[in-house]
Amino acid sequence: MNVEQNYPVKGRVILHLDMNAFYCSVHEAENPELYKGKATAVAGSVELRKGIIVTCSYAARAKGVKTGMTVRQASKFCPTLIIIQPDFYLYRKYSRGFMAIAREYTPLVEPISIDECYMDITGSKVFGTPLEIAETIQKRIGKEWGLPCSIGVAPNKLLAKMASDMFKPNGMTVLRIRDVPGLLWDKPSDTLFGIGKKTAEKLKRLHIHTIGQLAAADEHMLAKQFGVMGSWMKAAAHGIDHSEVNPDRGSNKSIGHTTTLPHDVTERADVHRIMLNLADQTGRRLRRQKLMAATVQITIRKPDMSTITRSSTLRSPTNTADDIYREACRLFDEHWRSREPVRLLGITLQNLSPQAETAVQLDLFDYEQQPRKEALTKAMDLLRDKFGEDAVLTAGMLGDDPSALIRNKRLRGTSLQRDEGDPVN
Repeated sequence: MNVEQNYPVKGRVILHLDMNAFYCSVHEAENPELYKGKATAVAGSVELRKGIIVTCSYAARAKGVKTGMTVRQASKFCPTLIIIQPDFYLYRKYSRGFMAIAREYTPLVEPISIDECYMDITGSKVFGTPLEIAETIQKRIGKEWGLPCSIGVAPNKLLAKMASDMFKPNGMTVLRIRDVPGLLWDKPSDTLFGIGKKTAEKLKRLHIHTIGQLAAADEHMLAKQFGVMGSWMKAAAHGIDHSEVNPDRGSNKSIGHTTTLPHDVTERADVHRIMLNLADQTGRRLRRQKLMAATVQITIRKPDMSTITRSSTLRSPTNTADDIYREACRLFDEHWRSREPVRLLGITLQNLSPQAETAVQLDLFDYEQQPRKEALTKAMDLLRDKFGEDAVLTAGMLGDDPSALIRNKRLRGTSLQRDEGDPVN
């Protein structure tokens, strides 16, 4: 733990909570007898060993395993590596758990992704000093959810984020503006949060290699080269950031699922069955959050990793799997060449709005059936909430033979979700 006990409270106090090796840590918390202290990794496709490592435990990292490796590559570094299929329902459960703890100390909690959030605890003095609050949260997350986390304590979001990255796992770091020259200025420019590789390469061509050189650079030159980002970079290099913690940021801009398939799919009927599965999952999450979607977008990735996305706006917003499925299949059929292999499929729902505030246009020839459909959907959701996601399956998911059920469950197990603007639900 790298902290200073007499941290003075001046101005804002921001925490950045970052769960460590989140997916692997969740599985370890759920099944410590299987995974505790072992080299584990979460990957999308276990069967053909071509899946990509999404995350790995610190025990696996110590043996050379890295995110982005294929399962085959990772197994060469660590033959005893345990590969786990992702379970995003479980990850969201744990995400909601640690976010709920955070919200007990301040209403100003901004989820950034499923495994991290900012907290503005400036007005939370009733719970103790900033370090006492941070230590309490860290201990509670560890005790109540079995998750390790690193916490950055700083006067702004930028420094809080950078502080949480300094010591993992289970680190706690205070980073103040006056610490920036000594701790950060000798670091490469792309270690400054918000600066990517391409920007760093352009900075190098301007003979700016470190954060300190960026801090000393002429602001007018930076603005000329990078626009408004140039001025932001210079301020950030000095540790200055005025952005607020926005608790509404977690409001959904989109909800999506992508599925990396255990083998390339070439048959239209198989694709449609997978689309039904994806439509079912995304529609269910819409209803759980009492939202409606006006736009359906699909993602198609080929074996060569080339990816296309296509979207369309519906005549009327919806939250039903039928509508989502129908539109997703129409988009796929329109933009897919017959028997062209598909490696990944996804559905993303966009232009979301609260269900209670959304006007829905009823079908002139089907409006009498609408209440029955809604009642059936509600009943199915209740069954799944009680007995699990596989408690109710539609005939379309099963296909033409009983073995399709097994294939469908396998596809469910290899689902890799990309939630944009929906980090916790």
